[in-house]
Amino acid sequence: MIIRHANERGYADHGWLKSRHTFSFADYVDPNHMGFRKLRVINEDRVQGGQGFGTHPHRDMEILSYVLEGEMAHRDSMGNGAVMRPGDVQRMSAGTGVLHSEFNNTPDRELHFLQIWIEPKERGIDPDYEQKAFPAEQRQGQWRLVVSQEGRDGSVSVNQDVNLYAGLFDAGERAPTPAVRHAWLHVVRGEAGINGQRFSAGDAAAFEPGETIEAVGVEDAELLLFDLA
Repeated sequence: MIIRHANERGYADHGWLKSRHTFSFADYVDPNHMGFRKLRVINEDRVQGGQGFGTHPHRDMEILSYVLEGEMAHRDSMGNGAVMRPGDVQRMSAGTGVLHSEFNNTPDRELHFLQIWIEPKERGIDPDYEQKAFPAEQRQGQWRLVVSQEGRDGSVSVNQDVNLYAGLFDAGERAPTPAVRHAWLHVVRGEAGINGQRFSAGDAAAFEPGETIEAVGVEDAELLLFDLA
């Protein structure tokens, strides 16, 4: 288990946007943290009310959004428009090229979300978009598959051999960990015990195939578990 502590992440303060970078991103470059397998970006973003990312391009990247608090308004050049709320997972396959914008949909409340980039399995595909809701009851005390290559079990599909599980664990609550290969476990919020060590929001750990992963809630833990080839 290799631990990536929350306070070791990159940080950017743009006034309207405060962002923590688990891996190298924009002006934050750390040769020791360029990504993990095909997982390239995990940015924890906090956006002021009424502010956001204006229309900008992407190409050949699988982009996932996971909202923690507030509402995020999405618009793109494919004609999609939606509002994301906590429990929603959105996937945008940039493919040959797409324009999109993301804004805090409320003027007086902070938007808190994770922006996740995964390198695609196939490049040059047609741009695509998908969004699904995973209510808290589907994630409470269990690992819910929310993203997979085939979109199985009602998950969001993605153009890569990746499985993403989300779980909510109260104090003392645990569930059998899904079978994983290379794994990245990210504490989204709250506190959890991972293999006997205490993890707080923003902490993460990498695991090689065959390593034991035991997670238990300590205080309102929300966890994401990436299974990567």
